[in-house]
Amino acid sequence: MPNTLVKKEIELDEQLLGEVAELLGTDSAAETVNAALQKILADHRRSDSLDWMINQSRAGAFDEMLDPARKMEAWRLHNS
Repeated sequence: MPNTLVKKEIELDEQLLGEVAELLGTDSAAETVNAALQKILADHRRSDSLDWMINQSRAGAFDEMLDPARKMEAWRLHNS
C-alpha cells in the first residue's frame, strides 16, 4: 500500500534544514523532512529492538547459548 502524501505549510529553521539536508544528502526541503522522519522512526525501532534484547538477556534467555559447555558441544557437532 503506497504512502499517502499530504501538503503541509510549516515554518522551518533554514539553517537547521540546511545542516540536516547536508547530513542526509538530500536536495529539497520535502526530501529532507521525509528522510529525517524516516531516520527518526528507524532509530526508534532499533532502540526498541535493542531494549528487547537487553531485557531478554537480563531474563536469562541467552544463558544456555553462552554456557561454555554448550558452546563446546556445538563446536564438536559443527566440526564432525
